[in-house]
Parts: sequence; structure tokens; C-alpha cells
Amino acid sequence: MQLSIPTLMVMDIYILLLVGVLMLHAWSRGRRDATLGYLATALLLGTLGTVLVSLRGQGVDFVSILAGNVVLHLSAALNWTALRVFTGRRIHPPGALAGAVLWLLLCLLPMFYQSLALRVLVGSLTMAAYAGLGAFELWRSRRQLEVDFRPALALLLFHAAFYSVRAVVDRGMPFDTLDQGNAFFALLVLETLLYAIGIAFVTLAMVKERAELRYKSAALRDPLTGIGNRRAFIHGAGQLLAESKRMQRPAVVLLCDLDYFKRLNDSFGHAVGDQALAAFSQILSSRTRQQDVCARIGGEEFACLLADADHGVSLVLAERVRREFAELPFVAGAQLSVSIGIADAAQANHELTRLLSLADQALYAAKAAGRNRVEVYRETS
Repeated sequence: MQLSIPTLMVMDIYILLLVGVLMLHAWSRGRRDATLGYLATALLLGTLGTVLVSLRGQGVDFVSILAGNVVLHLSAALNWTALRVFTGRRIHPPGALAGAVLWLLLCLLPMFYQSLALRVLVGSLTMAAYAGLGAFELWRSRRQLEVDFRPALALLLFHAAFYSVRAVVDRGMPFDTLDQGNAFFALLVLETLLYAIGIAFVTLAMVKERAELRYKSAALRDPLTGIGNRRAFIHGAGQLLAESKRMQRPAVVLLCDLDYFKRLNDSFGHAVGDQALAAFSQILSSRTRQQDVCARIGGEEFACLLADADHGVSLVLAERVRREFAELPFVAGAQLSVSIGIADAAQANHELTRLLSLADQALYAAKAAGRNRVEVYRETS
């Protein structure tokens, strides 16, 4: 079946414009993620470039050849820039302008300007290069990206491959003969249309997924200290205890409470109290491992569930944390100390509520014995 080139061109322009406007709307209505802004601009420039290129054969070929292709190259460059920004890298103006500048310089050469085959070759390779650069941005940042980028990567690689093939097999045809059977040009228009829809969809999906992950992370993080909050501890500790029980591995909880914290706030102000909380959380997180679950679960109360640890290991760690906090240089006249209660998961049958209750009893004993000390819960007969 022969595809009508003018019909495809009109459809291409309409879809590019529609998707570009929708992407611009998503950018303006959301949190103004720069990725969506750059991609919306790329799609709208693609619309303009397609309109200008379609004027070829209408007596204004210089507009089509010069302006149309410059705009299309800028569109491809902004597509790459959008992905670069998404991965956390800065925009690269020289790279973004390189394709358009190269095209303008080559058009100063009569041999290039008058050769449709050369223009198709350079234009196709430029488009393939920008798509390849976009794929490269995602690939080299794959370990930092928390979202599923594989659909976008596959789409970019296919787009780059398509234009690479075009550079080899398409020698170009005058526009006044396009509707007489240039099947490859019809495929080119169709592929561009589908790519615009696809890249808009997968990019929007990645931006949305990242935003949701950040919201979730913020909901589980204490904004003052930067470590987990009570909700994060309940969730993480519950999973760790279940795994420890299943694998029959030891686990110990440390329940920490800063001594005389109210007096510190009253004497030196809440700003100093906040500094003390942040300082203690930094010491606690620096002395524990990635597999441990540590969080601020109350005003000046912290909890840390140690995986694969017994009383001996936990006691050494708790004493180190207590000593480092007490020796911390702080506001003149302010004495910092912490009391810590320790309980073994086996004593609570790996039940979190019971385990925290036992650790709280040990913490109470540390407070009653004079504070600034570590106590281990021991069962009484």
C-alpha cells in the first residue's frame, strides 16, 4: 500500500504540535522539571522545522534548506539536552549548537548546497549522532538513575539506527516527485511521528517515576538530621527482623536518648538543640553499616537495629557512639551526653514492638544510673 506523503507530512506536523503543547502543559502544571521544558521546546521546534522543510519546491527552497534544517537540528539537540538534564548533568551549549552551526557552514559551499544526496547524508548523521548522545547520557548514568530508563534507551537507539541506515540508503528525491513512490521518505516521516510520541511518553513516565520516588523518600526521612524517621524505622526494622528470624541470625536494637535535652534547648536555644540532634545522627550513621536500620523516632530519641550483631558487638559500638558524642566540641558551657539501651531480638521473639519495649527498659535503667551510659537488657528470673 502506497502512503500519501503530503498526508503523512500534515499528520506529522499535527502530532508534533499536539505532543509539544501537551508536554509544555505537563511542564507548566507540574513542578517545572527542566527535562520536560527542554523536551517540549524540542517538540515545538520539530514542528516548526517540519513546516519549513515542507515548503521545499514552493519557490522558497533557501528557507527549507537553511532555516528548516537548522531548526530540526536544534530540535534534536534539545532532545539530547533534555536527557542530559534528566541525568543531572549541565546543558552543553557548544554541543547543542554544533549541528545547526555545521549545517549553516556547509550550506556556504555550493557543492553541498546544490547536492541533495550530501544534504541527506549530513542531516541523517547529525540526527543519528544526537539520538546516540541521548542514549549515551542514559547509559552512563544507569547506576545513579532510580527509574526504568530501558524503554527510552531502546527508543533512542532505534532512532539513531534508523537515521544511520537512511544516511547509507537514501540519496534523496526532489519534493515534486515525493508522492510518486519514495517509500523510504514515507517511512522517515512515519518513524519521526512515532518517535515523537514515544520519547514524550517515556520521558514523562521517567520524570513522574522519579518524582514519586523522591516524595516517598522525603516521607521516610527526617528533615533535620537527614536519617530515617519513625515510619522508615518501623518499615525497615520490621523487614530486617523478619529476615533475621527466617535465617536464624542475631539482631540487636540500640535505643538512644539525648540527656538533658530540654535543658539544652532552654539554656542555649532550639538552634543549638537542633545542632546537637544533627551531630548525634551523624555520629550514629557513620558508625553503623548500610544494612543496619537507624532513624530518629522521637524528639531526641533515636533507634538503630543492627543486623548480624550480638551483645558484644553492639556494646562496643554503643560505647563508641556514647563516648564520641560526649567528647564532641560544642557550644561553650553545653555538655552533651546520651544514654543507650540495648536489647536482643531473640529476647523479644523478633517482634519489633516487644523489642523496643525491652530496649526502653534498658534505657530507663541507664537514665536511673546517672545517664551518659549504656545498659543491656537482661531477663530476670
